[in-house]
Amino acid sequence: MVKWIKRCFAVALAVGTLGALGVLWANHKLAQPLNIASSDYMLMIESGTGFSEMSARLEAEGLIGFPPIVLNLYARLSETEGAIQSGEYLLHSGLNSYDLVDLLTRGDVVRYRATLIEGWTFAEVLNYLSNHPNLEQHYDPQKTVWSQIGVESPLNAHPEGLFFPDTYSFVRGATDVGILSRAYQQMVQVVETEWARRAEGLPYETPYDALIMASIVEKETGQPHERDRIAGVFVTRLQKNMRLQTDPTVIYGLPQDERRNIRSRHLKDATNPYNTYRHSGLPPTPIAMPGQAAIHAALNPLQDGALFFVAKGDGSHQFSETLDQHRQAVRDYQLKRREDYRSAPQ
Repeated sequence: MVKWIKRCFAVALAVGTLGALGVLWANHKLAQPLNIASSDYMLMIESGTGFSEMSARLEAEGLIGFPPIVLNLYARLSETEGAIQSGEYLLHSGLNSYDLVDLLTRGDVVRYRATLIEGWTFAEVLNYLSNHPNLEQHYDPQKTVWSQIGVESPLNAHPEGLFFPDTYSFVRGATDVGILSRAYQQMVQVVETEWARRAEGLPYETPYDALIMASIVEKETGQPHERDRIAGVFVTRLQKNMRLQTDPTVIYGLPQDERRNIRSRHLKDATNPYNTYRHSGLPPTPIAMPGQAAIHAALNPLQDGALFFVAKGDGSHQFSETLDQHRQAVRDYQLKRREDYRSAPQ
């Protein structure tokens, strides 16, 4: 009986020792850095991928130097086996298996950015998105943008100016259409917010009118602090039934190959619906994407009596209340252009 007890004790001690050694060995392996070269490693976890499948892949690709069951057992004991999230993960050199499991359960996936710039046209937006290396291309030019982003077509179905310029963060698998949808929803929200805070007595019948004005302010503004004053000039002109007479609208209505060199004949062309030298009121649509600051300025203009402005050449403008003052400003700042003359900031 005594011998049997001693034998059982010896077996238990051996098993316990082996178990303890096994735990120490497993901890040692899990704490070792993954076999990542000097450059980082991109790990893609597809939706529906299980932990065992992921562990086997790590071994097959040489990232771990021990049987996958060790990682699986750790995940099961730590109750993280079913908590990994799909996505793209950037694994840095020096990362160990403990770090990896923590990364996967946090869902700390790689995020990319798409930045739409104030003043871009819709055509420029599409060109940018179509060339973004991390976006899937789903946009079909043969279909309306509205049907593709899943919204009812606005009263004016023209897409110009209806997408908000901002930086949009996304993960692998995002599409160009998805970014357009987010940009549209963001523009709707911004316009609704700014419209609710608008000044009284503005010559706009709808928020869309204000968006058209904001796009003109966006294209005319060289210095941010001038936005509300430029808006004030255009709003005052509308209120006095004066034509806006702004070059950016004319340019927008020209064929692409003529936009670089606006001529006097372009200003006289009444067939261009965007020619605000020949047509009264606002142009038919926005001419670019306005940012929130331009939208705010269009809805809260600074009206100080100015009816004219001319570019000084340093990105700012000279504002005038009378035509005589404006003509003098044109002589001073445009007819005597310096070599470093520019109408917008560098």
